Amino acid sequence: MQLTASLQQSWPAFVLVTGLLLIGLVASRDGLFEHAGAMIERLPGGPPALLASCLLLVAVVTAFLNLDTAVVFLTPVLVHAARGRGVREEAFLYGTVVMANASSLYLPGSNLTNLLVLAHDPISGGRFAAGMLAPALAASLVTAIGLLLAFRSTLGGGTAPDRRPPRTGAPTLGLASALAAAGLTLGLRNPALPVLGVGAAAVLLEIARGRLVPREVLRAVGPVVLVSLFLVSVALGVLAREWSGPSRLLGDGGRWGTAALGAISSILINNLPAAVLLSARPVAHPRALLIGLNIGPNLAATGSLSAVLWWRAATQVDARPSLAAFTRRGAPLALAAMLAALLASSLPGMGP
Repeated sequence: MQLTASLQQSWPAFVLVTGLLLIGLVASRDGLFEHAGAMIERLPGGPPALLASCLLLVAVVTAFLNLDTAVVFLTPVLVHAARGRGVREEAFLYGTVVMANASSLYLPGSNLTNLLVLAHDPISGGRFAAGMLAPALAASLVTAIGLLLAFRSTLGGGTAPDRRPPRTGAPTLGLASALAAAGLTLGLRNPALPVLGVGAAAVLLEIARGRLVPREVLRAVGPVVLVSLFLVSVALGVLAREWSGPSRLLGDGGRWGTAALGAISSILINNLPAAVLLSARPVAHPRALLIGLNIGPNLAATGSLSAVLWWRAATQVDARPSLAAFTRRGAPLALAAMLAALLASSLPGMGP
């Protein structure tokens, strides 16, 4: 019985992220992210404007296509944008993952933790977005401003905007798949299987065209990591249904304590297993828990799957990420963004 309940809570989130990663792969292969990156590189303004535009792109892709999709496919885009302008790439490298985590509160599909915490009371993406808009915006804005201030000393100089012509051909399949996923996530209470269907259909079409091979699909999805996190999440979900300790801690903590416990648990055991452990029973302050689970991983690279995927994407373009630099840059921003989001979630009419 407890195993069945834990499975029912966990599977939609992992199915949804698989579908979104498939769609992200098709969008990348179709040139959607390359088009976006080329447009950003040609924008007027200096390096700060370039970084701000890149962070906005990360926030939008995270909101509609999931933070894991954002870090996998936008990390190379942002690093190459910095190199194309002759700017130090550190701000763009760390800005991708930090901004993705901070911008994962907009829609249920933006972060797996959203679906895991909402499993007891599924709502449409539209209702979720309305309830989380204020804290999501607060977290994104504080993080973007913090990144611009933190890296201001490295954003000087640079070359003129790249005026190369954009890649020919419109990214029709990638764009259509992304829009379909966004519509399904906004409109359905449980969009996991429909989004997976869109992703699978798009990938099969690309394979039939000869533009993808199965090995690339497996590398993009990373089934070993996903399955491992799924099994750990299910096991912790069973434990939390037998043991009332996590539920009591959340009940006694209020909004602020709930967010803090979510953040600390994320760093200790990763935010996906932490989400299942802490939300196996109904939560008094679900928004506060999501703020801790989603933004807290910026405290350290152990906090989320997105950091693992970001590290892999960064090394593939010969960037040199550092665990120490991740924490040094991310921790102050995480604390500021959580504070801003909690204050925004406490506004009248925002709910628990």
